[in-house]
Amino acid sequence: MEQPADLLGWAATVVLIATLARQIYKQHQDGASEGVSTWLFIGQMTASVLFIIYSVVLGSTVFVVTNSLILLTAITGQVLAVRRRRHQRPDHRR
Repeated sequence: MEQPADLLGWAATVVLIATLARQIYKQHQDGASEGVSTWLFIGQMTASVLFIIYSVVLGSTVFVVTNSLILLTAITGQVLAVRRRRHQRPDHRR
């Protein structure tokens, strides 16, 4: 059964994921891959995996889902940035 505090967690999850998704979309549309650090994504993915494990241990469904979605946005952002960088290389064949 959902606790009232969980509703706050779910609301925060919706806001956070919508914000991250919009940022990834904007960067992709703008073609902005420069300045996007691979180490930022590695750190974010590592932290997300650790937070997922931590959330499972605590039994917090809200944080398992939230951190899983954050991990998914990090992976999506990294894939799009790598694809954009490859596409922007001068030696890229079409």
